[in-house]
Amino acid sequence: MILINQLNQGLQDLKIDLPASTQTQLLNYLELLAKWNRVYNLTAVRDKAQMIPKHVLDSLAVLPYVCGTRILDVGTGAGLPGLLLAIARPNLQCFLLDSSAKKIRFVRQAIIELELKNAFAICSRVEKFQPDEKFNTVISRAYASLPLFYTQCIQLCAINGCLLAMKGTYPETEIAQMSPLPIHFDSFPLQIPQLEAQRHLIVFSSF
Repeated sequence: MILINQLNQGLQDLKIDLPASTQTQLLNYLELLAKWNRVYNLTAVRDKAQMIPKHVLDSLAVLPYVCGTRILDVGTGAGLPGLLLAIARPNLQCFLLDSSAKKIRFVRQAIIELELKNAFAICSRVEKFQPDEKFNTVISRAYASLPLFYTQCIQLCAINGCLLAMKGTYPETEIAQMSPLPIHFDSFPLQIPQLEAQRHLIVFSSF
């Protein structure tokens, strides 16, 4: 009950309205993550109460910035943020990409156990990934530096799509490295409920 109340309050603070069944799914994901984490070491966060702000609310805070319905999560790790976006928004088609077989094994099991019809796990390096169709949103959470993320992922993004890079503190050095490139991007500070650490979202758009 404590975790349910904590999650519900966090979602209210983010102004994200999710039915009780969806909130239960989010908590079921955390149960799976905690269980697998004992063996596979998928995240440094061990406590489920800490996972709510650091993983769930952090991931869902990007929802207002997602473009279209076809989403690619690059370097998804334990399914963050892609798996949580798929749970929260059944209308999205979320493709979760990671080169780590053990992480994708967990993501696939989570998709099965949570009965998600709109999430798809792919074990591949991003530079070798050749999808049949491009994506409206390509997102990464602490995957790589901004220049590397942009150069590796821009070809995977559809026209009028967007690249979303989730960062902690404002990545001043990485943004300075982008200055020679003729591209447009915006930076948005994200206020994550129950989390004191800084979060920023870098949005590349207008391709």
